[in-house]
Amino acid sequence: MNLDQKYLYTIGCNVLINEPMSAHTTFKIGGKAPYFIIPKTKNVFIEVLKYLSNNTIPFRIIGGGANLIIKDEELDFVVVSTEYLTGYKFDGEILYAEVGIPFSRLSYLAMENNLSGLEFAAGIPGSLGGALFMNAGAYGGQISDVVEEVEVFDLNEKKNINLRKEQLSFDYRKSIFQKRRYISLSAKLKLFRNKREKIEEKIKEFSIRRWEKQPLEYPSAGSIFKRPKPDFYVGTTIEKLGLKGCSVGDAEVSKKHAGFIINKGNAKFKEVFKLIEYIKDVVRKKYNIDLEVEPEIWE
Repeated sequence: MNLDQKYLYTIGCNVLINEPMSAHTTFKIGGKAPYFIIPKTKNVFIEVLKYLSNNTIPFRIIGGGANLIIKDEELDFVVVSTEYLTGYKFDGEILYAEVGIPFSRLSYLAMENNLSGLEFAAGIPGSLGGALFMNAGAYGGQISDVVEEVEVFDLNEKKNINLRKEQLSFDYRKSIFQKRRYISLSAKLKLFRNKREKIEEKIKEFSIRRWEKQPLEYPSAGSIFKRPKPDFYVGTTIEKLGLKGCSVGDAEVSKKHAGFIINKGNAKFKEVFKLIEYIKDVVRKKYNIDLEVEPEIWE
């Protein structure tokens, strides 16, 4: 893989070589990336996208590393991080934010400005970009509820475009970013005025519920399966099937919430997927339903 490191340094990037992805994912799993590029600004990020695309260098984007399961072997593509793209500003009830900002942080920034609409995001790991990619949500809210517009880089046309909410193909854990060669850069979010005490109360309520019910004390990739239909609760189903605590190596179905697979210490990619396939097989035989993995998979 022929990468011009000098050029990347010159335009404003940090470049790490043979960087273990286990250090950048909430699951603490993942092999080494030959190059891990960290652009320092949004404009530099765009230049990196152009450079990699023009030179047909395979790459993938990482934000907070949540909702992501990466193979243990060495990766055959470059990884570009958005961790420095954390700019934001408020204009009345509008919040403009770059995609690298932690999604959870936005809920607290909104609260400080007496703005409601992002309380559900408190405690959700990952970045705004990842939230847009997955249409992340919890407790009856999702990012598509507040998005008005997203600035994206079109890899085919090599230019920035703005997409309105109705152009983003949002659905349950789905968005246009999973289908088209669009990379999100920043988003315009429409919030609404509320009393800080009410916003804070709701954030506290969601945070307590999250800590009580989810295995946040262990590394994980979040909910491991998408809900196949509105009235089918995967975690409850897995628990009813007696699979809580079922494990392969250090990959285990959480005893706290069966919708999560946790890393008890040194879980391997293959162990996680052996466990996933076992759960899918048991559910298929009992309910004739094929579960779909929710996290993005890099293999």
